[in-house]
Amino acid sequence: MVWSGTWVAERLGVELKGDDQLPDLLGLALRRNPKRAHLLVSNVLGKHVPQRPGVVHGHGHALGRRVRELLGPEEAARSLVLGYAETATGLGHSVADGLGSAPYLHSTRRPVAGVAAAGGFEESHSHATSHLLLPEDPRLLATPGPLVLVDDEFSTGNTVLNTIRDLHARHPRERYVIVALVDMRSAADLGRLESFGHEIGARIDLVAGATGTVRLPDGVLEKGQALVTAHETAAVAGAGSGSGSGAGAGAGAASWSGAASASVPQQPGGPRTGPAPTPVRVDLGWPEGLPDGGRHGFTPAHAAALDAALPGMAARLSAALGDARRVLVLGFEELMYAPLRLALALERAGTDVRYSTTTRSPVLAVDDPGYAIRTRLVFPAHDEPADGPGERYAYNVAGGGFDAVVAVVDSVADTPALHAPGGLLDRLAAHIPHVVLAVVPSYVPRNPTPATLPAPAPAQTPATAQAPATTPEAPEAPERSSMLPEPLRGPAFSSYAPEEVGWLLQDLSDVELEAPTEEREEAIQSGGAHYAESLPVEYQPSEHYQRLYASALDASAARIARAVGTVTETVLAERGPRPVLVSLARAGTPVGVLMRRWARHRHGVDLPHYAVSIVRGRGIDANALRWLAEHHDPADVVFVDGWTGKGAITRELAQALGEFDGFVPEIAVLADPGSCVRTYGTREDFLIPSACLNSTVSGLISRTVLRADLVGPHDFHGAKFYRELAGADVSNAFLDTVTARFDEVADAVDSEVKELLSADRTPTWEGWAAVERISEEYGIHDVNLVKPGVGETTRVLLRRVPWKILAQRGAGADLAHVRLLAEQRGVPVEEVDDLPYSCVGLIHPRFTRGATGANGKAVVSQ
Repeated sequence: MVWSGTWVAERLGVELKGDDQLPDLLGLALRRNPKRAHLLVSNVLGKHVPQRPGVVHGHGHALGRRVRELLGPEEAARSLVLGYAETATGLGHSVADGLGSAPYLHSTRRPVAGVAAAGGFEESHSHATSHLLLPEDPRLLATPGPLVLVDDEFSTGNTVLNTIRDLHARHPRERYVIVALVDMRSAADLGRLESFGHEIGARIDLVAGATGTVRLPDGVLEKGQALVTAHETAAVAGAGSGSGSGAGAGAGAASWSGAASASVPQQPGGPRTGPAPTPVRVDLGWPEGLPDGGRHGFTPAHAAALDAALPGMAARLSAALGDARRVLVLGFEELMYAPLRLALALERAGTDVRYSTTTRSPVLAVDDPGYAIRTRLVFPAHDEPADGPGERYAYNVAGGGFDAVVAVVDSVADTPALHAPGGLLDRLAAHIPHVVLAVVPSYVPRNPTPATLPAPAPAQTPATAQAPATTPEAPEAPERSSMLPEPLRGPAFSSYAPEEVGWLLQDLSDVELEAPTEEREEAIQSGGAHYAESLPVEYQPSEHYQRLYASALDASAARIARAVGTVTETVLAERGPRPVLVSLARAGTPVGVLMRRWARHRHGVDLPHYAVSIVRGRGIDANALRWLAEHHDPADVVFVDGWTGKGAITRELAQALGEFDGFVPEIAVLADPGSCVRTYGTREDFLIPSACLNSTVSGLISRTVLRADLVGPHDFHGAKFYRELAGADVSNAFLDTVTARFDEVADAVDSEVKELLSADRTPTWEGWAAVERISEEYGIHDVNLVKPGVGETTRVLLRRVPWKILAQRGAGADLAHVRLLAEQRGVPVEEVDDLPYSCVGLIHPRFTRGATGANGKAVVSQ
């Protein structure tokens, strides 16, 4: 039998060295990544490769039995098992089964309304978003027994060790056990566990199914990139010629692009040519109150309830499958364990069944017996993810010889997108004649306990800030809202006039929050801190930079005034006559003030205007929303921001408002180059001078802060007032300069608004698609490190550790300040074609303190 790593090994010279069973456990595939072109593909994980469910569960169960033997029965009974999303959620649960009496929890990338995070971390090498820990009872993480951390592969160990570091700072314990299917550490990494254990004063053991290393010859990255490029080109050419990049193309054909979703090797009879048959929906009879997995915790009592219900659920599936001979049970991203147990029950009842799950991870598909990813189905995300829309994948499903598939999703993912043409069910039906849909109720804790996290030890930094605890009942508790203070106003807080804006924030001006940029970046990307827990040192512009700002303001004031008028008139027409402006601090605040000034100048109305905090990955300030709901009709509230980049904050707002009645989950912005909103002043990506500076153009207010030891359950988020920078403040001068141009743009605004109100302004999210493409092309694999547009690129250069700047070829004066900042920080500016933005800033994707030289300039990895 041909090893599924042969194709890559022969072309790149990659070798697996180690235990004899490694070739049975792992295959090889390719991905576009300048750091590591090859991908280890597990044959027993149940993610990319369909496998017998008994094999998948058996490997995890066996590892759990080994952990039980290592710990002994008493310590095993006191332990907690923690699995990693998305890949190891099912593996971790199977390990917990092997321990026999241990509760289980897995990290998640899906925020859940009403459930406060009890911890979390970033995974810097991942293409996906932040991990959250959302136990129903946060005390689960405080148990003193051993913590068993489960991942599919242990390579460098960074993610696991960062997790231990953070959790140990909050809840110290004496023992940790790391579990992986394969231990692939290099010789340089072998001593890290022992030294790390000595550092924190705890014992750390490792249990792995097999051990080995990957030998990489010189030039492997360049060869891998050339292979990917060649097969991408072939796939596009094949799709363009109508031949298809895999359908009937024979061995060696490849698919990469979205167009290749239907270009997969045909099974007997070929892909469907007529309309898709309607999937058969099966009511599993899932027990009420039984969690669908370990997102919020899964106890031995839950395990007993699932065991009792499985035979009945398997019987219902068998009836729906009829005389199907070869069945695939397909899980859904993090939802791995419930589908696995259903598949295992079918297998034990005599069905020939395989199991795998869909995934976020993009991998090149090559139709060759010696390659691990033979086929690839591409479909849109169907669970309205917090990080926005995007492609999802199912590997080795088409052409697998299945005559029936059971797609198992949770109820959150049972959306119109799942059933739409081109959606997952439609893609499956194109290649498998019988599609069955089983929906598991998404479990949401009924009475979640607010997470109360003690501050970490002084030497540590929290891995995630605690958002104000919000429960489904919180909006109905007016007595809690009435305890909140009145908004802060200038001149006591900010340099804006008191009537211009009320800040629904708490004043943290006396707290030392600033940290050097390099330290902040290292802490953020290592998982040691969330970006909202500290502040960057305020950038003090040089004389040259100040001249650039003044020149930019003079050149663009009329353009900004026109955009202000357009967005304000659109809001008044659709949400008037007296909307309540609520700007997202701090970039939205100057825009909110200008919109208020326009309404007064043109219509003689004084609009209420407040500023609130919203934090990516943590949501909007829930207490600020409660205050607004108590003082205004939520239906009148219009959220305002300066610009859109890829639309992350737009999605964050929509998600956060789900638990509050009456608020409209939309944002009005000055500029929408990413096509993420329907209410905007312009969709051009041009220099908004307020993006050039920080607090000195924003009322001397810092970016907002959310940290557990500073922001309690009933507090507003915090910010600082930099009174000491008053001599450099241009906040009101900026407002006055733009306001002075209102009259000259009035006619143009009226004409433009008339056209907009009759036009289709539906967001296309083209900016998000561009960000995902750039993330993959440049090997970053984390959309949070790609910052599109002039405004976001400027923020990267002022606040983060930039890696490089992509500039639209021929972009002119709008990028003068960007080029100056890049020169000052030693960051290369790369001119590119076909960029939907004027520029894009890339944050250093593998930042450590060694990523910058002694002079603070970025070191570009080769």
